[in-house]
Amino acid sequence: MHCPFCAADDTKVIDSRLVADGGQVRRRRECLSCGERFTTFETAELVMPRIVKSDGSREPFDDAKLRAGMLRALEKRPVSMEDLEAAITRIGHRLRASGERELPAREVGELVMEELRLLDDVAYVRFASVYRSFQDISDFRAEVDRLEQAGRKPADP
Repeated sequence: MHCPFCAADDTKVIDSRLVADGGQVRRRRECLSCGERFTTFETAELVMPRIVKSDGSREPFDDAKLRAGMLRALEKRPVSMEDLEAAITRIGHRLRASGERELPAREVGELVMEELRLLDDVAYVRFASVYRSFQDISDFRAEVDRLEQAGRKPADP
């Protein structure tokens, strides 16, 4: 680490502490040339795969976009923000753990549906209806039947 005061490249760490719930390391450093002290923060750089859309375009993964889509499906449903954030974290973890540099948007959509199925059946059917482009009531009926066959009864709207 270069000293921000004299640009010397020889500094030593005086103190290290975890901050931000362990997601960051705060380091107190001292320049061995000029003696000035300064603080640095270290965080892990987690590379998310790029998302390949159905039209072939590519875009960076955007957890805000994921959150907005899930919130639309969960609107007026009894699911806490903590549960939603935990689901988003699990999706992000699974995307990183794939080890892929690029993933089809379809895979992200399937992960979202898995998480919504666990959170709330109504939200799951709402999301599935848009994601799978349901055309009529029979598509909804088929999805509800699949939920019931899996041993789950959809919650009342």
